[in-house]
Amino acid sequence: MNKSDTTPFYDVIIIGAGAAGMMCAATAAARGRKTMLLDHAKRLGEKIRISGGGRCNFTNIYADADTFLSGNPHFCKSALSRYTQYDFLALVEKHGIAYHEKTLGQQFCDDKSQQIIDMLLSECRDAGATVRGEVRVSGIEVACHEDACGADAADPSAQYLVRTEQGDMQCASLVIATGGLSIPKIGATKFGYDVARQFGLNVIPTRAALVPLTFQNELLARCKALSGVSVDAVVSCGGTSFREGLLFTHRGLSGPSILQISSYWQEGEEICVNLAPDHDVFAVLKAHKQESPKQDIQTALADILPKRLAQMICEMSGAAGRLADLPDATLTATADMVNTWMIKPSGTEGYRTAEVTLGGVDTNELSSKTMEAKKQSGLYFIGEVVDVTGHLGGFNFQWAWSSGYAAGQAV
Repeated sequence: MNKSDTTPFYDVIIIGAGAAGMMCAATAAARGRKTMLLDHAKRLGEKIRISGGGRCNFTNIYADADTFLSGNPHFCKSALSRYTQYDFLALVEKHGIAYHEKTLGQQFCDDKSQQIIDMLLSECRDAGATVRGEVRVSGIEVACHEDACGADAADPSAQYLVRTEQGDMQCASLVIATGGLSIPKIGATKFGYDVARQFGLNVIPTRAALVPLTFQNELLARCKALSGVSVDAVVSCGGTSFREGLLFTHRGLSGPSILQISSYWQEGEEICVNLAPDHDVFAVLKAHKQESPKQDIQTALADILPKRLAQMICEMSGAAGRLADLPDATLTATADMVNTWMIKPSGTEGYRTAEVTLGGVDTNELSSKTMEAKKQSGLYFIGEVVDVTGHLGGFNFQWAWSSGYAAGQAV
């Protein structure tokens, strides 16, 4: 492969101008590296823009290794410790962006998520990075050197040739920040995984995560009938539990507790749902039976559950009529439907609505300090494309900031 003298050279080219890519570009350029940030989209940082209901849940004060899933649970520790949630909060404050904390340590913009995009682009621009959208990369090749290509060799510093529809570019370091497969309508592709495989890196099988769960047959019908009903719930699977909101939808179950457990759920497994975690429902029903024996069980249950949900529980447990007329076995069956409702999802809504992608470039292939591929000098992977997946609530953005910074310090 020969190059012409007009092929532009950069110290670092970053492909993917999302959260991780912009952070990496700003960090690298601030170190004096000649930096090019490319993206195929016209609007950069689209996943940032749509996040948090348009207010961007940009980090979480409780971010640490325990809030991430990975084939190597220790891999994320280095990056997270070198660029913390408090470092990002300091950056937000530097730019005068007003923010607030919601539940469970989640940090949101007071105004619009576009402020975070503008902040990152401003950091890139002030540091001297070049940012270009609507550039589609058609291929990546190892750059050619004089010992292999003669006098017309590439720049001795160049390791990679990046081919685009608008011309070729060379770089010493190449960073892949192209994200995962979630939300394809905003441009998600498998590009990053293809690059990893091109250079012989293992890719952990991917699946949708932080995604609503779907059901079939009778259970689906019941979810449809309750569409819009929400409760505070504890949802458990395989020894992992989350207590947050649960929402019935026309496809199944959603809400933060369901999205969280979806990252741990495997096809064919049951999940356990406690629809009233603050109540021992059997004890509540027994007390009502003693104090108001003529009360209908559905009415008693509606004291702690939404009315439509109480009706569904009674239908499913076969409980009807006055409490005085119902044996304890019926009360127990009804209570179990509330406190330990065992259900088996048929699947998920998939990448279409998934917030993130589980799996990705195997962390065993990368340096945890620099994010560089161990067997391919000068090639880096950051953000969602890597097999590091955070919990819901700003953790995945923190991984983007931390991994982007780590690579930006190394390229």
